Amino acid sequence: MKPLKFKIRETFEGMRTGVVETRHGKFRTPVFVPVATSATVRALDNRDLEELGAEVILANTYHLHLKPGDELIKKLGGLHKFMGIDKPIITDSGGFQAFSLGFGMEHGVGKIADNIFLEGLREVNFKANFKGEKWAFVNDEGVRFKDPYSGEIVELTPKKSMEIQANLGSDIIFAFDECTSPLSDKEYTAKAMERTHRWAEECLEYHDKRQALFGIVQGGEYRDLREKSAKFIAERDFAGFGIGGSLGKSKQDMLNILEWVVPLLPEEKPRHLLGIGAVEDLFNCVERGVDMFDCVAPTRWARRGHLYVSPPEGNPANKFRIHIQNSRFREDPKPIDENCECFVCQTYSRAYLRHLFVANELSYFRLASYHNLHFILKLMDGIRESIKDGSFFELKKEWLGYI
Repeated sequence: MKPLKFKIRETFEGMRTGVVETRHGKFRTPVFVPVATSATVRALDNRDLEELGAEVILANTYHLHLKPGDELIKKLGGLHKFMGIDKPIITDSGGFQAFSLGFGMEHGVGKIADNIFLEGLREVNFKANFKGEKWAFVNDEGVRFKDPYSGEIVELTPKKSMEIQANLGSDIIFAFDECTSPLSDKEYTAKAMERTHRWAEECLEYHDKRQALFGIVQGGEYRDLREKSAKFIAERDFAGFGIGGSLGKSKQDMLNILEWVVPLLPEEKPRHLLGIGAVEDLFNCVERGVDMFDCVAPTRWARRGHLYVSPPEGNPANKFRIHIQNSRFREDPKPIDENCECFVCQTYSRAYLRHLFVANELSYFRLASYHNLHFILKLMDGIRESIKDGSFFELKKEWLGYI
């Protein structure tokens, strides 16, 4: 059996629904993939994920290599047994940390330079003001990291990333790449892209053939580089494709990149937009042919007191969120979202959740994370159904107010 099969089910105006089949089961696309950075979706357990209908999760190669160690996870049977979970697992390559601990820290930016995603994407698990200090250094062989826990130097190369992901035993893995900064100039972006291409070929050579390897398209905000990278990666024998690196200096830059890249990728293979997951982005990027998304935003926003709400209260201006600490919720008997069917909204009031947040009660983090993930996963259910029945643009207008 191939490590991955992708079947397209319905198509509509360049969008599609489908099913990805792996060694540990199937998931439907378009899909939002909850992030389990350190082999757990923060504040939630496997029963929660089952109830939520999460069909696939993504774990972090770099962090699991450091703690508890990929060799220990292999000894204990791989991530599926280690986590006690029987569903598809994706692992990234560690390439994003080359950015977040490198130029991301030096430049003080996220994947988009206006910092729209800065708080939702950064995955550094220690407190500091990072701007101005780099903890990761890239050369042609790989990346040297300063371990944020011990201060020791950690090296990742394409071969090492493949070895770590093989030890983790994930179903879908990503090639090791250099995720560039939106403040990098074209000369450096081109150099990083060529480096990523060399690393992609090394990953094809060294990866465990029982795992489905996705190649990553780089090239920053530059059309000629993105198109060159898409053609290069598309010509290789990857099971699917990630679109990564800097996504420009605005949301429109991101959409432009998709319009350049997606038509150059083989239609019969899945496309994953790395690290993106805001409500408006799910609509706009699915519309441009993206099949898979991952982002830490739903649970990270939850921990910071931001809870998702649907129209009409939620709208693009407030990014479909309320901040539960706001004093106006102190006596508010309503649920977080009156349109939501999750058990949190069916059981608890905004006033109660505000109390838990202000009191720093641990139960708040589970309840808030559960609601936010439920919200996003149900939205994806609706997007899939709207592609199937041809009502996508009506649904998009209902949420975003425009087509």
